[in-house]
Amino acid sequence: MPASLSNTTTPLKVHRNIYPNSFRVISSICEVNMKRYILHLIFTLMVCTPLLAAEPLGTPDPDDMILYDDEENTELEVELGKMLFFDTRLSVNGQQSCATCHNPDLGFSDGMAKGVGTKNNPLGRNTPHIYNMAWSSVLMWDGREPTLEQQALGPIASGQEMMLPLDELERRLNAVAGYRRLFKQAYDVDKITRDEIARAIAAFERTIVIDDTPFDRYLAGDTQAMSQDAIKGLALFKGKGNCTQCHDGPNFTDDSFHSLGIKDNDPGRAAITGDKQFLGAFKTPGLRNTELTAPYMHDGSLTSLMDVVKFYNQGGGGAKHTSNLVKPLNLTAKEERQLVAFLKSLTQPFEVDVPKIP
Repeated sequence: MPASLSNTTTPLKVHRNIYPNSFRVISSICEVNMKRYILHLIFTLMVCTPLLAAEPLGTPDPDDMILYDDEENTELEVELGKMLFFDTRLSVNGQQSCATCHNPDLGFSDGMAKGVGTKNNPLGRNTPHIYNMAWSSVLMWDGREPTLEQQALGPIASGQEMMLPLDELERRLNAVAGYRRLFKQAYDVDKITRDEIARAIAAFERTIVIDDTPFDRYLAGDTQAMSQDAIKGLALFKGKGNCTQCHDGPNFTDDSFHSLGIKDNDPGRAAITGDKQFLGAFKTPGLRNTELTAPYMHDGSLTSLMDVVKFYNQGGGGAKHTSNLVKPLNLTAKEERQLVAFLKSLTQPFEVDVPKIP
């Protein structure tokens, strides 16, 4: 099976899987009875046919957000989570916060090809943005975390990133009277635990929402919201560019995994599943505010949106594990520019006031 196949199960969205079309149908039905033949045929059709067409592009619906216990976050939770997001106490040496790598001024990324840990040690992948993660049921480049709450603790405890054991995280925050008071107000707990810490950070991250771009206003009926080049780029995005095979839905991601053929030694999703069919496959990133999140790809190897479009136009990186969805597009130079114009129409300024840390 190709590397683009996803076996991730989510409660809200069925991933479109791409199945091989090379199954053999029994060459001579005289060798089997009709019942077996019919069952075999049904199975073949089920396996060889994509489960779902591309989800229509649109504006994200707040009602579709994935919430902790299906409960809306309170303003206090959000403010508490913002404090934690900017607090360098969450790293072992006090040198790095969540916002160090997910900098609001850099598209909630860090502007570098690959991230660095709290001891200035190099990391292996580009820092992904965190826009509209409230709708995602699979997180990180390799999809190893299923919820925002679990994702929030991962980098803190990672031996390569913030390097702070979670026991020490709890001890540090419990030693701060201001945090004890705020956690008591938000969660009615006398002792701060990692569970409440994760919930608070995730509550803040759910507010990082892009849903009022020129594209959204165009969809809502404002025909002047997008330039003519962007409108033509939208048609290319859905048509000749074949972009919606992966970048579909309101957040422009199928939440699945595909290999673009980048030639490096990163196993991608395969390291999580242990399945070679996922070799070199990475999560499809959402495209809202993508103009602000350069450089691009899991390895940060492409520096501009035009570089990205040209990469796809040539048919990807050419590695053996390239998804069968990635093929040369035969776009003209003008069409490349129009696609970039459309991608830039997905941009919306998003500012965050740095909170006072207890």
